This record gives sequence, C-alpha cells and structure tokens, in this order.
Amino acid sequence: MPVGRLLLEGCVDSYASALAAAAGGAGRLELCANLCIGGTTPSPELFLQVRQAVNIPVNVLIRPRFGDFLYSEMELREMCGSIARFVQLGADGIVAGALTADGALDADGMARLIGAAAGRPVTLHRAFDMARDPFAALEEAVRLGCRVILTSGQAASAPQGAALLARLRRQAAGRIEIMAGSGVKSGNIPALYRQTGLTSYHTSGRRGAAQSGMRYRKEGVSMGLPSLSEYEVWQASEAEFAACAAALRQIEAEQQAE
Repeated sequence: MPVGRLLLEGCVDSYASALAAAAGGAGRLELCANLCIGGTTPSPELFLQVRQAVNIPVNVLIRPRFGDFLYSEMELREMCGSIARFVQLGADGIVAGALTADGALDADGMARLIGAAAGRPVTLHRAFDMARDPFAALEEAVRLGCRVILTSGQAASAPQGAALLARLRRQAAGRIEIMAGSGVKSGNIPALYRQTGLTSYHTSGRRGAAQSGMRYRKEGVSMGLPSLSEYEVWQASEAEFAACAAALRQIEAEQQAE
C-alpha cells in the first residue's frame, strides 16, 4: 500500500513494471518508454493499458528523443502535441524540461509545454540537473508554475548530490516540491532523508536484469547501443518497491514517535 505523507514515485517504462511498482507501494507513477536511455515519450497505447490497470496517479514523461534538452521548434511542437494528447487521454500530470544553449531553463519553451498541459501539474525533470545555475533554474521553475523538480542534486546520483538537494529544499521553502531521483534505493532512502529532509523519492525499483526468454540468440548483432544486451529484460521489482515503501513508513513512524 502507498505510504502516507512521504511520496514514493515509480519510474516505469512497461506494463509489467507499472503493475510491480503499484503493487509494491508506489504512490504515483512516471510513465515513459526506453528507460535505459533516460526515458522518452511512451505510446498512448501503453498509457491506456497502465491507466486502466492501476488506481494511483500516472504522470507522463514528454521527451521526443535521447540526448540533450535543447529543442528545435518542430520538436517543441511535437512535445506540445503529445502533451495535449495525453491530457485528453487522462494523464494526471506531465513531466518535461527544456534548456537554452547556454544552460538556462528555456522559459519560453517551458511556458508552451506548461500551457499545453491545460492545468495538469508539471514536473520539471532532470534537465534541471544539466542547468548551469540550479538556484536560478529553481526560481524560474517556480515563476513558470512547475509543481515539482525531479533532481539528483546535479550529481551522478541523489546520494552523491545530497548536499545540493538539501540546499534546494531550503531555497524552495514549500513553493515547489523537490523530489530526489537517480540511484534512489530502499537501502539509501533513510540516509537521504536525514541528509536532505526531502519527502518525495523517485525510483525505477530495479534489482538487476532478467534474462530474455529467447532460446535462439544471434551473436554479434545489436539493434541499438552496443553496450546494451538484446537478451536482458529490465523491469521493476515489486519487492524493491515494497522495501522502499517500508523505509518511508518507518521514517513516518519515527517522526510520529518524536
């Protein structure tokens, strides 16, 4: 079951992972595709499958391609169209981000994306972690009306960025939610909470890769990045989500006992 005041968000890119995250105790999902390359926009069909199967909020990632967050006019039009489509289908929120060539938040682009969301809450995703000045980017996100910033504290993982995450929480001062993401696991959530005071945690809930069911395997041929095996299937672990949820419930119990 979902935890109370503290939020566990599951980042999922398949129907199976969505079910595992929800069953394990996630309170919200971020639905994407291609999580192995940081996530891209999912298909409407996957969204509808997940929306019909779970009873927790489902936010949708809008990212048209792998790579940087400097978008062309046509890419922004595509993103706005995708947002409008998912809003029509019943998305609870939108996850997006855009930067300028100089590493600032793209205020004009973000305003268009937020406008397309038609009042749905918008999370500024980890494009924030690629911004030149995180404190200026936070203020711009507040001004634009973003509800959440998903961030690792501009580090390779949230545990490594804990000091900046704590500073961002203090600067946000309740005006916008700061959610820790990247490298968040059941084993480090208690320490992250002590170090940052954050109440929202974002995880893919994975515990390694499962082997493909393919018996015949063509060697020496890759369909994508050579570093990724075609015969490994990465999915969320219900047990890992349950452990994350238990860690958050323990934090809440300790707070209530104080």
